[in-house]
Amino acid sequence: MARPIRNLLIVALLAMAAGAAAVAWRAPHEKPVLGLFTTLPIYWGETADLGAMLADEGGPHWVRRALERNYRLRPLDVLSAAGQEQGLAGARDLVLAQPRALSPAENVALDAWVREGGRVLLFADPMLTAHSAFPLGDRRRPQEVILLSPLLNHWGLDLQFDETLPEGERRVDVLGTAVPVNLPGRFALRENAGGGDAACALLGEGLVARCAIGRGTAVVIADAALLENTGNAQAARETALSTLLNSAFGGG
Repeated sequence: MARPIRNLLIVALLAMAAGAAAVAWRAPHEKPVLGLFTTLPIYWGETADLGAMLADEGGPHWVRRALERNYRLRPLDVLSAAGQEQGLAGARDLVLAQPRALSPAENVALDAWVREGGRVLLFADPMLTAHSAFPLGDRRRPQEVILLSPLLNHWGLDLQFDETLPEGERRVDVLGTAVPVNLPGRFALRENAGGGDAACALLGEGLVARCAIGRGTAVVIADAALLENTGNAQAARETALSTLLNSAFGGG
């Protein structure tokens, strides 16, 4: 083989090797940010103080592990305007899981964020059945009755609850998967809602509402039993959560 040709082949092989090394050392794809606003012990365990939290050997809540597979979780304390440094800034997707009552400013900020293209998965349980280590009246206890009527009404939804329902977990088929519920609510569509460009469709006996709101979307579930850390039927719970996440965020 002529020397010039051989030299060219060597250079080409070195270039290919360098390219392969660059691919191998390329930084992994950065996960998108997912805001998490909740009173449930998903991100932080339900412990009495910081020392007990650090000493907790039970590991993260299964929901936190599931969310962190595809997202960088950002726990939120407030829902401030998207243009501010904290709150909704920098996130396109948001999980609200049995949140506390929102202030008027937070209602406005969340509604504006969704209408500008935000996507939210909201668990709004009218009668939370999850066990809490904290007594009634303790501010660390999860929100027992959801208080989001102004926002839901604005989006064209009326959250209803049947007080004659028997307690106990059962399954409701939604989007081809069985979602566990316990004393769930149901949604009804409101006429002449104040949301203007909000339009919702109901699924699973009214358990779930899928809404197009301005340029954004909301998937709202009238129960939060799916998120309980019971250890029962774990694979089925993860499948149901994955289905709802895909419905809300299109797979990330």
